[in-house]
Amino acid sequence: MPSRTPKTWSVIADHYRQRILSGELEPGSKLPSNKEIAGRWNVAVATVSRALQHLQVEGYLRTSPRGTFVADDPRVTASSRDRLERVQRVRSSLMEGETSRVTAAGLVVPPLYVADLFDLEHGAQLVRREYVAGRGKSRTLFAVSWYPAHFAALVPDLLNTAPGRNDGITAKVLEATGRTVTAARDDMHAREADQREASALAVPVGSPILALVHRWSDEEGLIEYTESCLPARFTIGYEYTP
Repeated sequence: MPSRTPKTWSVIADHYRQRILSGELEPGSKLPSNKEIAGRWNVAVATVSRALQHLQVEGYLRTSPRGTFVADDPRVTASSRDRLERVQRVRSSLMEGETSRVTAAGLVVPPLYVADLFDLEHGAQLVRREYVAGRGKSRTLFAVSWYPAHFAALVPDLLNTAPGRNDGITAKVLEATGRTVTAARDDMHAREADQREASALAVPVGSPILALVHRWSDEEGLIEYTESCLPARFTIGYEYTP
């Protein structure tokens, strides 16, 4: 139960956002009344109303005369920050109820810009993993992840496309290499889906998508570089301390 310390509406919104993303609050679940939530958080009812209205706009919640409910098919997914925090906490980058399917994995010569990120000489190889994630009928993510080539000897599952081998792969890499993510950066932009992305997300070619990139590294260099994309109308969000 939250502490009685007064909270802003954004903190309350993030609390319920994380509970929905983690699967703790399942689709269709009914939330307590605004008055009950206000009592638990020691805030005004108006503060709770603002928090829940924000989540409704983002697509996490729906309202009816009977109350406030988690959306039946929430058009939301986790940010890279959420996924890294989950790796550190429960060893999986997938959220509760989310599944993934690896569509390709191997040692390949990367594009020049990826090689430069890993400070590789031209022609050197990296591990490349391509996968699709989803929840229920919704495709939530299409991603391509890159790792140093020598990681494959330490974590054979990096080259394995068998079902179930993608969940926890980042945790396996960190454990096997003895490295820890100490620096992280996200970049994102909106654009149209190409043929490969459209097929993976089950949308028409040229559909609007949100393209994401994350770089997780330590003092030795990049540990994981991932390019991913989300279908239109999906929302990601996270709190940060200014």
